[in-house]
Amino acid sequence: MANGRSSQDERKLEGGNPPPAPSSGLHPAFYIALWIALSSSVILFNKWVLSSAKFNFPLFLTTWHMVFATAMTQILARFTTILDSRHKVPMTPATYTRAIVPIGIMFSLSLICGNLAYLYLSVSFIQMLKATNAVVTLIATWAFGIAPTNFKTLGNVSIIVIGVVIASFGEIKFDMLGFLIQVGGIIFEALRLVMVQRLLSSAEFKMDPLVSLYYYAPACALTNGVVTIFTDLPRLTMADIYGLGVGTLIANALVAFLLNASVVLLIGKTSAVVLTMAGILKDILLVCASMLIFRDPVTPLQFFGYSIALAGLCYYKLGAEKIQSLSTDVRLQVGEYRRSNPAKAKGIAAGAVATVILIVLYAGSSPSTQLTN
Repeated sequence: MANGRSSQDERKLEGGNPPPAPSSGLHPAFYIALWIALSSSVILFNKWVLSSAKFNFPLFLTTWHMVFATAMTQILARFTTILDSRHKVPMTPATYTRAIVPIGIMFSLSLICGNLAYLYLSVSFIQMLKATNAVVTLIATWAFGIAPTNFKTLGNVSIIVIGVVIASFGEIKFDMLGFLIQVGGIIFEALRLVMVQRLLSSAEFKMDPLVSLYYYAPACALTNGVVTIFTDLPRLTMADIYGLGVGTLIANALVAFLLNASVVLLIGKTSAVVLTMAGILKDILLVCASMLIFRDPVTPLQFFGYSIALAGLCYYKLGAEKIQSLSTDVRLQVGEYRRSNPAKAKGIAAGAVATVILIVLYAGSSPSTQLTN
């Protein structure tokens, strides 16, 4: 396969080892759709709160998410068995201070930068920039000596960078400050992943996303809270909170928390490969949703650049053999569906083409007065 050892490590980090297929219960497609819906909802919800609703307190919002997550994981730990696997983690105060707190700080900084970027950049462009996450994480694993340098892999991931550069040149609403903030968030996230990978190098520290959140959330809440005291809190009033709505804030934090729960379900019912492909599909849907909801203009040059980046991301994450295998499986399943349901297949194809045309026309009709945040 074209992937290097570091690529395999990252896939293992993101999703764990693929479990056996479930023998009963809901179809795996349900969990995929649930994760995509929640992940997209968090991003679009945050963008709406911070930009459209003019709640210009991104650090407070991130702190609130972490406080809510801390409370929810504590409740689940005390009154349910969902987080019982935490007892298998040999966590001591010294280990927490040495390992978890730095990870929490990096996680906190990545969330802060991610929310700040919504004030300056469109959702579609942010998602395009996030395609470089894999590249930055790969370089970070080399810099920290976790994986050996592999120039063949570097050549593969350079396709992602080229695609994102092309997409950046085509961005109409480009803002340098927002761009730098988002790049900072990507770097902090890469550092967090490297720290997690080093922590998980020992089998006894394996944690699912909810257990990880149980440990990270308090550290993130404290870190964000300290920063918020000196930034957002002096400007924030109860009128701002009531103006947005207490219910809106609770719903926003709840959706963010449910996203972490859906990751556990998705990994448990499918595999890391499925999570990777679902993430790429989610990014594509988010770009389309951003065009429809926020009227974010996406130029043909951006479509071209982002397509290159996504192709490079697929190749890096999966490798040539896995892509070929998935393509064969999809082709066989589509062919079987067309033979058994010819009318429905034609209707779906026509609907997909019409949807793409409508999205392009709708986004292209955005008036020039909407080209600024």
